Amino acid sequence: MPATTTLPPHHTRPTPAPDTTARKRMPPDAAADLARIEKLARLLDARYGVPGTRFRFGLDSLVGLIPGIGDTLTLLPSAWMVWRAHQHGLPKSKLARMGINTGLDYAIGLVPVIGDLVDFGFKANLRNAAILREHLEARAASDMARDVTPG
Repeated sequence: MPATTTLPPHHTRPTPAPDTTARKRMPPDAAADLARIEKLARLLDARYGVPGTRFRFGLDSLVGLIPGIGDTLTLLPSAWMVWRAHQHGLPKSKLARMGINTGLDYAIGLVPVIGDLVDFGFKANLRNAAILREHLEARAASDMARDVTPG
């Protein structure tokens, strides 16, 4: 996709197709965790679609409508994703980006009405899953390149 392509703010950015070759080279625990995290991110951020549009939303947006506790409830699985990324050795800069995404999603969602509307468009969990996927795929590719010995 060209770099100049822009989408309206209510649309999610297209997620690049996962590199299945890199995923096959990942350690089984990393690939399984990544699949679990991506599934959870889709459930939280893009489970449901509005018919006739490309707009998607998930449980994060719906549960966030509950005053007082909704955003706190959805913070828990988001924080779990960041914790799992830490266990997979993501650098501090990527963990910080994930933390910022999660924190923004939480803080914005606390604002009545406006926060709920923004929450429908800001897909923190999908962004965080993409950060983890890119890191694990790059690490698997570099591990494979390192394992290649001239023969």
